[in-house]
Amino acid sequence: LKRLLFGFVPEDINFINADKFVDEKKDEEVEEPDVEEPHEVIVYEPNTSDLNLDKNTSSESIKKINLYVANDNGTIKNQYTGMFEGYNLVYITAESFSQIGVSEELTPTLYKLTHTGLVFDNYYTPNALSTIGGEFQSLTGLYPDSSILKKWRSGNNYFPYGLATVFNNLGYNTYAYHNNSYAFQDRYKYLKSQGFTNFLACYNGLEKRMNCKRWPQSDDEMMEVTIPDYINSDKPFLAYYMTVSGHFAYTFSDNSMATKHKQEVSSLSLSEAARAYVATQIELDRALERLLDELEKAGKLDNTVIVLLADHYPYELDLNSINSLSSYKRDEVVEVNHNSLILWNSKMEETHISKPCMSSDVLPTVYNLFGVNYDSRLLTGKDILSDSFGVAIMRNHSWVTDKGTYFANSKKFVGDEDVTDDYINSINVLVNNRLNIAKLIVETDYYNYLFK
Repeated sequence: LKRLLFGFVPEDINFINADKFVDEKKDEEVEEPDVEEPHEVIVYEPNTSDLNLDKNTSSESIKKINLYVANDNGTIKNQYTGMFEGYNLVYITAESFSQIGVSEELTPTLYKLTHTGLVFDNYYTPNALSTIGGEFQSLTGLYPDSSILKKWRSGNNYFPYGLATVFNNLGYNTYAYHNNSYAFQDRYKYLKSQGFTNFLACYNGLEKRMNCKRWPQSDDEMMEVTIPDYINSDKPFLAYYMTVSGHFAYTFSDNSMATKHKQEVSSLSLSEAARAYVATQIELDRALERLLDELEKAGKLDNTVIVLLADHYPYELDLNSINSLSSYKRDEVVEVNHNSLILWNSKMEETHISKPCMSSDVLPTVYNLFGVNYDSRLLTGKDILSDSFGVAIMRNHSWVTDKGTYFANSKKFVGDEDVTDDYINSINVLVNNRLNIAKLIVETDYYNYLFK
């Protein structure tokens, strides 16, 4: 934009003053030197579409959403737009995954995936409504609210940007798996609203392939028995997993996955709960190791993207146990939610992203990377790699921006620089707007109104 408006010369272009090439002999023709042309200016378009926001409605809530959308410019496409167009996608919502359970020695695959590719240094997994709230964020790109839980679980809402719906429309083969009961919290209903028509879990078919009678069930075993479904797909594929091995209780007596890997964590000078938690993450690590190995054997590793985000941090661990595993001291409101987001492809260069971001931002980020045509104004999460303002919102309306952290209960701001009351008030308005709009979108079945 600066080049377009002011015509400035990019630093990597050297324009030569032709006067110095004029020969003293006036009658001798001087050949003009070749001058490198300026780089082409790339003007990115917004990720928006033509929406009919003037449709008749008697709903005051829908009118509010229409006004909000009409005044939103949307996020802008960027250098990452379409980077993974046509690639396979394995998209995982991991039960209680946290960076505190990752180490190079015990979970080498998780370590590799969280320290290479796109590395999001200020990513947060807000604990909202437990697992179902985390999965809601990962699948819809919206912020959760307890008042919409019943409507979300019914599966009756229309979601044109549902994960499987989008990739089905792109011609992908799509699959969904969970290694616990298919009916728990009506998962089979709300996954269908996201376009998954062949969801497989314990007690609707997966129990015929793996041991569903232990608790929690094995992520690695689930991966082993489901990879054959799609690894030789004749089309690009989307495989969605909701894992369970990381679930509490974190003891060696009541957790089959902790017991399975007890020996591997026996030398850690930690509480039983902390050691048991790490043991459950070893199981997730083995599942990912198997996935990468099978993709490589099939010649599909290089054109497959791995996305993994947590549903929430391991909230059944007490704060002392969490901090015994953490590289820094975490508070129980904001930093306890600080996490890693895996967005990885074997051919990617390591790139660190410092913008504050959160779970709801993952879906629009993935859509932009895969070149999906979507309207960014209709998701309250924002493409992390775009020009969008970076903010991570916690359950109690505390937030993190590049300026620092605001604690809503105490109304205290902590940061490296002072900010004005106007800044804090403006972010509070932004936070409240996004939370309220996400709630109204589900309550009113807004997408159904807008698109049908």
